[in-house]
Amino acid sequence: MIKTILLIAGVILLGYGIYTVIAPEASVSIGGFSIEAQDNTNAYISIGLGIVALIAGVIVSKKA
Repeated sequence: MIKTILLIAGVILLGYGIYTVIAPEASVSIGGFSIEAQDNTNAYISIGLGIVALIAGVIVSKKA
């Protein structure tokens, strides 16, 4: 049960983190000039937590 929860949470966090890295947060376009501002700190944290959850899910499955 815990293995499944960890694996699902890991996949969701990893997917959300990758999505937020790819999708721009804010953009301003004036004529032909475009500026995009993006802070990826939260995305990197989500990716890291997703990887940790996936690893924990694999370790739990080996012990059980």
